[in-house]
Amino acid sequence: MRHYEVVFIVHPDQSEQVPAMIERYRASIGSKGGKIHRLEDWGRRQLSYPIQKVHKAHYVLMNIECPQETLTELEHSFKFNDAVLRHLIVKMERAWTTPSPMMKEEKAKSVLSPGEGRQGEVRPAEAKPEARPEAKTEA
Repeated sequence: MRHYEVVFIVHPDQSEQVPAMIERYRASIGSKGGKIHRLEDWGRRQLSYPIQKVHKAHYVLMNIECPQETLTELEHSFKFNDAVLRHLIVKMERAWTTPSPMMKEEKAKSVLSPGEGRQGEVRPAEAKPEARPEAKTEA
């Protein structure tokens, strides 16, 4: 199975539906044998440019390991969900479990429980520097 980093932004009027959406995506990934290594809810943030006359949106980051069919199903659910304004799926070389730089801000929170998703963690000292891979999908 391959590793992916998934970021999706949700319309601010639908922010209260984000926890249910996350649970639905977690169940979809887990039911097909995939794993979620990092799941962060970054909260509502200012967009760089307006999308559909919206200036703020709710951001969610997931680092997952799953088969291609699960990724296709996840992408399909993003495309046909009107609440999801944009999504980005990037193929990664390895699983990222350490908190992202956005987690340093007080608005962001990890959605995974403390022990969940930490198996096989690569410590920052062991990690080799790598370039950011090209985008797999953007809608």
